[in-house]
Formats: sequence, C-alpha cells, structure tokens
Amino acid sequence: MDINLAPRFESLQAAQQAADIVRKCVHCGFCTATCPTYQLLGDESDSPRGRIYLIKQLLENAAASVNTRGHLDRCLLCRSCETTCPSGVQYGRLLETGRELLEQIQPRPIVNTLRRKAVARSLVQAPLVNGAVRAAVKGRKWLPENVQKQLPEEQADTPWPTPRHPRRMLVLTGCVQSSLSPDTNVCAARLLDTLGISLLPEKESGCCGAVGLHTSDPEMGLQHARKRIDLWWPLIEEGFIEAIVFTASGCGVTIRDYGHLLESDPLYADKAHKVSALARDISEVIAPEIDKLDPNLGHGREIAFHPPCTLQHGLKLAGVVESILKASGYSLLPVQDSHLCCGSAGTYSLFQPELSEQLRRNKLQALQAGQPELIATANIGCQQHLKGKADVPVRHWVELLDRQ
Repeated sequence: MDINLAPRFESLQAAQQAADIVRKCVHCGFCTATCPTYQLLGDESDSPRGRIYLIKQLLENAAASVNTRGHLDRCLLCRSCETTCPSGVQYGRLLETGRELLEQIQPRPIVNTLRRKAVARSLVQAPLVNGAVRAAVKGRKWLPENVQKQLPEEQADTPWPTPRHPRRMLVLTGCVQSSLSPDTNVCAARLLDTLGISLLPEKESGCCGAVGLHTSDPEMGLQHARKRIDLWWPLIEEGFIEAIVFTASGCGVTIRDYGHLLESDPLYADKAHKVSALARDISEVIAPEIDKLDPNLGHGREIAFHPPCTLQHGLKLAGVVESILKASGYSLLPVQDSHLCCGSAGTYSLFQPELSEQLRRNKLQALQAGQPELIATANIGCQQHLKGKADVPVRHWVELLDRQ
C-alpha cells in the first residue's frame, strides 16, 4: 500500500514507523474473518483493513473525519488480525500510533478526556484498589450479584514460600490482580518452588503501563514503565534474578514491548530492551518442566480454557497453557471460536460497554456449551469480565496446579 506522509509528520519517527507498517498491507482482507468488531458490526471501517485505510488518510492528510475516532476506539486491540495476517502487518502498533496522532490533531472533548484520565488514575493506584476491594468484600451481601461474583473470598493472607533455590525469578504484582485475585501469584510461587525455582514478589506493587496506553495517555504509561524498570534494575544488574515473570498476560504484552516503547529514551532504551528480553509468561517457565508435573492432579476434571488475546495473539503462546493443563490430568473441552476476544480488552469494557457485553455473551455461550466444571484463563481482565456473568467458577489456570 503506497503512502506519502503529510509534511507535519515527515520528521516524526512514530509516523515514519506507522507508514512502514501501512506499506506492508496487501488489502487481502484475511483479517476481517477474525476481527471481533467486524463480525459484530459488519462495517469495513470497523475491521483492521478499514482502520488501516483510516490511519493512512490521517498520516497523509494530517486530518481525520468526525467518524474516525469512533472506528479506532472500537478496536479491541486483540491482535487476532496479526495472527491471521500473511504479510506480518504489526497492526497493534499501527493502531496505537494512529490513536496518539489523532489525539494531537483532533483532541477529544474535555469531558471525555477527564473521564478517561479519572478511570486510568484510579485503576493504577494499587493501595486504593486494594482498600476498595477489601471494603466491598466486607459489604458483599449488599452488592449486586454480578459484582459479588467478581470479588475474592474473604481470607487470611497466604504465606509466600521462603526463597531457597539457586534459580530465582521476580514476579510482577500489578495494580489490580493482587486485590481481585490474590491467590494467583502465591499459587505460582508454590508451584515453582516444587520445580526448584524461587519466585520473589516485588517490593512495591504498581501498574506496568498498560492502563495509560489503553486510555490514550501514553506519557502516563511510559512513566509507569520507567518506574517498573527502576524498581527491577538493581536485581537485574547484579544478576540476582534470571527472569521477570508475569501471571497476567495483558501486563506481559506491555512489558515485552518496553524495548519498543522506550527506544527513543536515551536513559532507558538499553534497560528497557534488557527487561523485555527477561520477561516471561508463567507458562513459559512451567512448560520446560512439564515432565515434573503430576499427571493425575486434575483427575480428568472437565474444564474450558479461555486463552486471552494477549496470550495467544500478543505473546504468540497459543496452545502452551493447554498442553500444561492436559499434562496435569485435566480434560479440556472444545471451545468454538476460541481465537475471538471475550470483550474485556483492558479498559474496553468500561468505554465500550455494549460491544463488550455482546462479546462476553458470545464467549460464555461458547465456553459453557460443554458444561465444564469451571473456566480457566490467564489474564486478570478476562477473569473478572467472565466471572461477572458466568454460571461456573472462573479461575486463573495456574491455581489449578497448586496442590494446596
């Protein structure tokens, strides 16, 4: 696809990179078959190919129609199209750049901007989230049923295994998961302990930067990324840890992208690339140790697994968790259209509630068609989103491998 940048963008590195991505698109339309929003709406402008055309017009004219923002905002950034694309178009990066450039030339209405900033800033305050969740747990019986289902059970703090192995890894605590799914990282630590790996918790929890990027506030996202790097760097520099582990695949996609996000920052570029290289999804740590897992742990229990978009399309780890669960004795039921998004997509469910609800309804129908005992997944956003309306429990898959 030919493209000529508008004079305003000619010297802008992000625009140049976006133009290079646009040039890779060959108009084949394979992406439309796997795009959740196109499947729902049937509008070419709400497909990856259509949005690429809109971003091309933005790059060439330094202007956009009044409808462009709506089409770009409706994208889930699930990156299913990237898995399908035969030309290797990095659509996710292109869309993020398109949104940023659109903000520069056509700012959002002030009320819309303030709402997005308020949501973003409240989500990344881990102590605030933790306090709100604890209060909600205590007042659970007065809350709506769908909210009750998303809250963790009231329980005493679970002790973390004492570090005792030469192999050491650091685990991301995050800003939401530690409150809404507090067992996940503890279960991961106990499991890795049995595999000869000590998993160390962060000294200070916080956002990886994903929330800022989701809410069109890239500078906030980069500030959080730099803070994570500063927190981890002493352990990396002295060689104390061999990897940075994440149990939320949504955070993992962002951390893996630190090298790209901070490539123009002279103070952080090299560190960011190193951090990205050390980042590992928990499944990547367990998979090489698969022969050490108990093949009878699951006792043939029938479960349904929802692979988050960030896991299968973003991190390109389709099938890895499934193989681990099967090796542990679980029976995985077939799920139709497992490549499609559940509608959570970071903050998407907050800003596009109608489309998000349609996608959740479709996903739960597919997941529950085989009458599973429970639904397992690999990202806190998907877990909470599905929990709200599921008829069966929804848990992080690593909890199913914990003997306690």
